[in-house]
Amino acid sequence: MDTATARKIDSNTLEVTVRIRVAGSLLETEENLQDGLNEAGKKALELAIPAFDADGSPIRAGKIRYTSNGRFAQEYETPYGVVPVERHVYQSQYGGKTYCPLEEKCRMILNATPRLAKIVSSKYADMGAPALVRDMEESLRRTLSVRYVKSLGDFVGAVAEAKEVHWEYEIPELPEKTASVVVGLYGTCLLMKDGNWRQAMCGSISLFDEEGVRMHTIYAGAAPEYGKETFCRRFDRELERVKELFPDALYVGLADGAPDNWSWLEPRTERQLIDFWHAREYVGKAARAMPGKKEKEREAWEDEWSHRLKHERGAVPKLLREIKAAKDKVQETKRGAGKAHWEDLAAAERYFTNHKGKMGYWRHKAENLPIGSGVTEAACKTLIKARLCQSGMRWKSEGAARVIALRALRMSGGRWEQFWNKINQYGI
Repeated sequence: MDTATARKIDSNTLEVTVRIRVAGSLLETEENLQDGLNEAGKKALELAIPAFDADGSPIRAGKIRYTSNGRFAQEYETPYGVVPVERHVYQSQYGGKTYCPLEEKCRMILNATPRLAKIVSSKYADMGAPALVRDMEESLRRTLSVRYVKSLGDFVGAVAEAKEVHWEYEIPELPEKTASVVVGLYGTCLLMKDGNWRQAMCGSISLFDEEGVRMHTIYAGAAPEYGKETFCRRFDRELERVKELFPDALYVGLADGAPDNWSWLEPRTERQLIDFWHAREYVGKAARAMPGKKEKEREAWEDEWSHRLKHERGAVPKLLREIKAAKDKVQETKRGAGKAHWEDLAAAERYFTNHKGKMGYWRHKAENLPIGSGVTEAACKTLIKARLCQSGMRWKSEGAARVIALRALRMSGGRWEQFWNKINQYGI
């Protein structure tokens, strides 16, 4: 039988011995090894965890004195298996809630060790609870229930949300000076528990050097809410911190044409730009409605004006004149296909009229600045869609918010480790 033993060498050292059966196939041997390592981990933690306990002496917090009710058994979930521990449980002279010094010093989360909580919450950020359970069984040969991993993942997500106000995260060392900061907003829909689709928000703050190379991106998101207040407050804090670090950078707002995006971006950025690829869609819409042109001529017209829109100063007024002239030509034939073409041209005319002040693409190209909101749109897919829009998923706002908080930490370079370092330092 495979066995493991552990003993203390001194107060800072444990010695662990594992005996593994090498027999059958390599797969069987590897699985025997994993089981032996798990057994060794449990034996080691049975010795390590109690060292964090209080000695039973009274504890004073302010004016309140806590005394031990004695040592009581508790089972803790670890990456290696369940570890039983007897530890002191304290209570004040007035009764009420009990307090366990060992759990605070160990930074236990629910009844999980911090390492297990980190593993589970990291996986929970990427997959649903049933898939997570299978993953734990296959990778670590750890058996956990669906309910438990969901509770643990949700709890860590709630901690991430709660600490957003108080914990600041460092931006990693960048290879070059930050010349510009591009801020983007985007909304995407989630299927909620009540069967309705509602809009979740995603935002990105990207740091660029003078050559237009993106060096770092901070991601933020929020579950569907009325008024977007939580998201805007959270995103405001992120942007304020970046502005404190990079006060001399150029701040650019970049998004699609949704009015809500611009009511937030305009007062917070020095320059605004409508996503070029959304604008190009309207060029295509106008091209397909051009009267008297064959298919190849329409394609050539679309290519020409897309190029001019991107590279030519003053292209928007000229494009508007072409669209208006074409709309006037089909004015007399507003029936059938003629009506549809007129409506497409009218829509393109409104779009370019309303947003012409945010279409300085030529300038951005010359200054090595981005002209597309692809970073933010991709973030919507990776931050929200990839995890929260899987087959059969429906969400309550609270659950969605916790998963989004975990994923935002994971996606913003360096923040996941900083988050756990802070838990290790301050607890929860």
